[in-house]
Amino acid sequence: MDLDGCAALVTGGSGDIGAAITRALAAAGADVAVTYLSERDRADSVAAEVAGHGRRSLVIRLDQADAEIA
Repeated sequence: MDLDGCAALVTGGSGDIGAAITRALAAAGADVAVTYLSERDRADSVAAEVAGHGRRSLVIRLDQADAEIA
C-alpha cells in the first residue's frame, strides 16, 4: 500500500492498537496525527517512530467524549 502524500488521524494512537495502526500508516508513507487522552509520553514515543519513517507527526490531546477538551 502506498500512502505517500496522504495524511491520517489515529484516535487513541498512544494505545496498543492505535500505535500499531500509526506505525503501519507511517511505514506506508502517510503523515500521521496521533491523539491521546492521558498518556502523553506514549503518544510522543509513537510520534517519534513516525518521524523515524521520515514522515511528519502531530500529537493532540483529545477526549472524544468531551467537546470542551478538544
